[in-house]
Amino acid sequence: MVLTVERHEGGVALVTLSKNASKNTFNSNNIDTLINSLENLMEDNSCLSIIITGTGKFFSAGGSINEFADAIDEGNIGSLVEEMTGKLHSLLIKIRGSSKIFVAAINGSVAGGGLGLALATDYRISISNAKLTAAFFPLGASPDGGVTWLLPRLVGTQVSKRFFFNNEVWNGDKALELGAIDEICNSEELINKSLQIAKKWGKWSIMSRRSTKQLLDASTSTFFETQLEFERALMISSSLSPEFSEGVSSFLEKRKPIFNKSEE
Repeated sequence: MVLTVERHEGGVALVTLSKNASKNTFNSNNIDTLINSLENLMEDNSCLSIIITGTGKFFSAGGSINEFADAIDEGNIGSLVEEMTGKLHSLLIKIRGSSKIFVAAINGSVAGGGLGLALATDYRISISNAKLTAAFFPLGASPDGGVTWLLPRLVGTQVSKRFFFNNEVWNGDKALELGAIDEICNSEELINKSLQIAKKWGKWSIMSRRSTKQLLDASTSTFFETQLEFERALMISSSLSPEFSEGVSSFLEKRKPIFNKSEE
């Protein structure tokens, strides 16, 4: 078994990688199962938020070094890496553009492409003794999994450069201090804390969720005038939605809005 999916109230889905998949997330079988499961949830109108977590000592340790070694011996390492990164990167793009809220419940070590998976989520909760590392340089490899795009936006370019070139390992407390994660808790509270955030952030309207994620990602790579036009277009689009009408009505009626009666 690669993973389990549990459904919780508030439209929250909890995806838990098995012990084996946490240690070797990106072999062909494990990554295909993960992608299919997450894509099915992203297409499920009743699902508003998705939590990803691991089992045992690992959240996601990335690719298998043994598999890399076999591919080098067999002369197909290039095609293996091309296929693996193609699948992972396509998934990360979908996560960043999805209206679903993604929460990483970091239960243990995170490395390589697994770090990219964690950083691509919208909120990261970690135990204090988790270990976050890139792990690319000791392999003579170039970073992948979007980490060179995601990490600088969270902690800054120079901190990211030191992280890579010093081959640093951050525990949860250090990652929180630098801004790579959002919250620390003990292991017993990890899933409950994650469920609370997933439910809280997932309650907002689909337009608010999707548009804000898209606008924030675009904000660091566009001119101010371009960003204003992007905001204007999405604001006009959201104003035409039933959820905007519900938001206006609830404000005037002095009650909490009820969003997500129907998704997408």
